[in-house]
Amino acid sequence: MTARVKLGAQALAVGLVLALLALLIWKVAFDGNGGGVASKIDRGKIVVAPNFTLTRIDKPGQLQLASLRGKAVVLNFWASWCYPCNKEAPALEKAWQGHDGRVVVLGIDVNDFTGDARKFMRQHGVTYPIVHDNHNVTPPKYGFKFLPETFFINPRGKVVGHVAGQVNDSVLRAGIERALRA
Repeated sequence: MTARVKLGAQALAVGLVLALLALLIWKVAFDGNGGGVASKIDRGKIVVAPNFTLTRIDKPGQLQLASLRGKAVVLNFWASWCYPCNKEAPALEKAWQGHDGRVVVLGIDVNDFTGDARKFMRQHGVTYPIVHDNHNVTPPKYGFKFLPETFFINPRGKVVGHVAGQVNDSVLRAGIERALRA
């Protein structure tokens, strides 16, 4: 085999690998959130929030999502190492403090160390309930790939809104109002 043919074959192989890598990246980025709740909500459907029971970080014990029926829930997925999660924490705390028990902000610390999560809570003055999901129980059900993600659940347990990425005061206000009306 001549050097020119060898070089051409190598270039073709590298091109093929790059094309497959690009396809993989595109699939991960645009795959409709894996078919979970996020995908359905983003297409305008209202679905029942998948239930879970997870260990609390803010105090001893466990918390089951179904135990919050009768209240609107702001379900926020986060991690201490996530920069936008750090930026949105004050707005979530403000939303939690701003309601008279009709709304629960529930944080789910995903794939994080418990000690780091507790440090995050102290640094940001977080007082809303926090549970820990270090076994990837909730992400497949809710169908998201990146953090932070926030879901708004009405008092009957149906997901009525979804925000991919960092939330702020106005986004939280609008989502909570929708959850209370729905």
